[in-house]
Amino acid sequence: MTLFPFTTSSMFILGLIGLTFHRVHLLSALLCLEGMMLSLFLALSLWTLQFNATNFSASPLLLLTFSACEASVGLALLVAAARTHGSDRLLTLNLLQC
Repeated sequence: MTLFPFTTSSMFILGLIGLTFHRVHLLSALLCLEGMMLSLFLALSLWTLQFNATNFSASPLLLLTFSACEASVGLALLVAAARTHGSDRLLTLNLLQC
């Protein structure tokens, strides 16, 4: 395995491991999701540069736009949860409560 696929896959897997094992705070879960999205962006942009695929040159920018929207929604939920519940701990958030 060359350096490029190993680096991007290890970045994604480290973000996934962080998301599954360190779900104490909402902020840490959001940071792990952002790390996973950035590894996908890096892989997609380097893939288009490596194969000189001009047809897919807009795909990394579209992915980056969606990840920025996801980050803004996540931070808005974080602020709303911190204001209503007093902290961002995931155990204190009861989503089924009316």
